[in-house]
Amino acid sequence: MPSYTAPTKELQFVLHDVLKVSKSAVPGYSDLERDFTAAVLEEAGKLTSEVLAPLNVVGDQEGCTLENGVVRVPTGFKEAFDQVREGGWTGLDMPEEFGGQGMPSILGTAVGEMFSGANQAFTMYQGLTHGAASSILAHGTEQQKATYLPNMVSCEWTGTMNLTEPHCGTDLGLMRTKAEPQDDGSYNITGQKIFISAGEHEMSSNIIHLVLAKIPGGPDGIKGVSLFIVPKFNINDDGTIGARNGVSCGAIEKKMGIHGNSTCVLNYDDAKGFLLGDAHKGMRAMFTMMNEARIGVGMQGLSAAEAAYQNAVLYANDRLQGRDVTGVKNPEGPADPLIVHPDIRRSLMDQKSFVEAGRAFILWGSSLLDQSHRADDKDADGLISLMTPVIKGFLTDEGYDMTVKAQQIYGGHGYIEEHGMSQFTRDARIAMIYEGANGVQALDLVGRKLAADGGKHVMAFFAMVKDFCSENKDVEGMEAFVEPLKAASKDLQTAGMFFMQSGMKDPNAALSGSNDFMHMMGHVCLGLMWSRMAKASLEALASGTSDAAFYETKLATGRYYMARRLPATSMHLARIQSGAEPVMALAADQF
Repeated sequence: MPSYTAPTKELQFVLHDVLKVSKSAVPGYSDLERDFTAAVLEEAGKLTSEVLAPLNVVGDQEGCTLENGVVRVPTGFKEAFDQVREGGWTGLDMPEEFGGQGMPSILGTAVGEMFSGANQAFTMYQGLTHGAASSILAHGTEQQKATYLPNMVSCEWTGTMNLTEPHCGTDLGLMRTKAEPQDDGSYNITGQKIFISAGEHEMSSNIIHLVLAKIPGGPDGIKGVSLFIVPKFNINDDGTIGARNGVSCGAIEKKMGIHGNSTCVLNYDDAKGFLLGDAHKGMRAMFTMMNEARIGVGMQGLSAAEAAYQNAVLYANDRLQGRDVTGVKNPEGPADPLIVHPDIRRSLMDQKSFVEAGRAFILWGSSLLDQSHRADDKDADGLISLMTPVIKGFLTDEGYDMTVKAQQIYGGHGYIEEHGMSQFTRDARIAMIYEGANGVQALDLVGRKLAADGGKHVMAFFAMVKDFCSENKDVEGMEAFVEPLKAASKDLQTAGMFFMQSGMKDPNAALSGSNDFMHMMGHVCLGLMWSRMAKASLEALASGTSDAAFYETKLATGRYYMARRLPATSMHLARIQSGAEPVMALAADQF
């Protein structure tokens, strides 16, 4: 069975050595002293390593079952969910007025990585609830907030998001689910939704569905979509749970992975719903949840890679195969361990350098969210909007690739189920698809986010990289970071210029290169994160730290990324500059 050790030391390094959270002016950050975050992370780490991680394989092997309209979750899930709920973890970064602890988003993200790394399918139940609660918090009436949020923050009631229908996924303007207005101000919701994660289960006393539907007579397409709160059980005027609403689970989807999460077909038959936000403005309200979810899904890509990497390292040190070409390293045994071989080292370094920079990237992104929400910083809001498709698309593409690399280290033992490595790969695969498939993330980045506010935010990012390189060009030890980062940023800017010059004349030229641009930007972001981590490590070593080995390892890992991974930007640039012609050369009937 795979093991999982919560990376609390790594999280502390990013929070305090790199981001220096307790010294930030963001409201609430002064409370994030090193001892405080250590206590929170250690407690969460114990729960994830000792309780949730052992249930990961159980969830994968047992899956969920549908019995007389009720979904039964895998053995141990309900008890673990009760434990998570009782510990207050579900409301860590939610408002105190609704029963949360009011902590900044960045601490919730740090804890969330451990939860997801230990058991992705389990963590989705509370993660989706958090996103649904955030949408109600942002767009709900005072009565709606009072009715739903206290129980959702505590996860006494859980939440979902209902977008996809059998005939429409990305193109939500095609949806057929209807919302008929009623005399009492409610709506009767009728239609079918598919792929609804945590759509039905036995772990909470109610499930609050957020459902996209069309009010008859509204505008055509996406402009006619509204968002509704549809509880599984109706809520009485006194706040108690009432009669069953007209929503039922028709089936559980048979999936490649995340078997422990109940992904349902939900049927709505005149279910009572309540408008959330404005009529025909459903996508605005839903995107509050979607944007939060996309950052959370990026975290899933990262956390799956971390869990798989941990196990690959253990196996590479234990498995004896072949001899080191430079000399025997295990003379008492019949062979040397796998880890002596350069190609195994390459794979592990790919994984290690991605995970550590990806962690810094997503925590930095969470700090931007906090700046935006807690300090009303419009520039931070624009920057995290730019980064969201990169966090989601790049981290899940790369995260999946890293789970494959970890599985490969096991050879044939990685392909069979005995060692459990295939679960990491199967579970990670969905992160590239849901909450907006990664191709759509790339299109969003190139087609909308680059030009947002006249290109202000991408130019601010380029300036941030340039300023960092200028400030650190003469710092001893930073040469291996500054020069590669400068070159990669130049590639990214050149690609942006190509889109500006070619995109208006031939939109396909930009769209054909969108995936490459997303990956190029992801590499530059991770290069910036490694440069910041290198600077923090050099400062720690200069101060005479008692843990020199930790920081020296950081520097060596960062140098690997800058030398071996970051040069991918030049490949992506060449692809982008080839334009649309190679991509669009064949007619549809030639495929």
